[in-house]
Amino acid sequence: MAITANMVKELREKTGAGMMDCKKALEETGGDFEKAANLLRQKGIAVAAKRETKAANEGTIGAYIHTGGKIGVLVELGCETDFVAKTDEFQALARDIAMQIAWGNPKYLHREDVPEDEIAKEREVHRQWAIKEGKPEKAIDNIVTGRMERFFEDIVLMDQPFIRDSDIKIGDLINDVMGRLGEKIVIQRFVRYRVGESG
Repeated sequence: MAITANMVKELREKTGAGMMDCKKALEETGGDFEKAANLLRQKGIAVAAKRETKAANEGTIGAYIHTGGKIGVLVELGCETDFVAKTDEFQALARDIAMQIAWGNPKYLHREDVPEDEIAKEREVHRQWAIKEGKPEKAIDNIVTGRMERFFEDIVLMDQPFIRDSDIKIGDLINDVMGRLGEKIVIQRFVRYRVGESG
């Protein structure tokens, strides 16, 4: 199948990957758009795994003030080199993550950060809810697991669907950018302020 410039352009717009990477991914997958997009995402995950032990001592502070000045966010986004930290793509990622935090109001960065007792309490709430709804006993565990996924999406930043593209989670977004920039990228910390809230 011939790979057209329009196909490459469409894939680039969807994934943000470089033109050559998009062309190569389409060639490798015989022009299958979804497979090509997945291939590019896997490349980002592969880069992330390879760079896991690298230090991310450079970076930037991303900031976002919501319209009206009632919500403000600061996020520290780390990478390996000052060169990458100054790129437009890295700076845009920091801004997007700050905006995500303003909108999504996550309590935790990673799923592993959620205390076990909070998870157990939430799981029991969903179990009791499923029982009250009269769900079959065999199905309850699966129902609870599905509802717990939505719970994590609500409170864990890396699990939240990206506000600009709900098909991508924040963890996937970071992996995608890592794949393109070729460096480890990590959210070091974040803080969200809302007028009238304390603590």
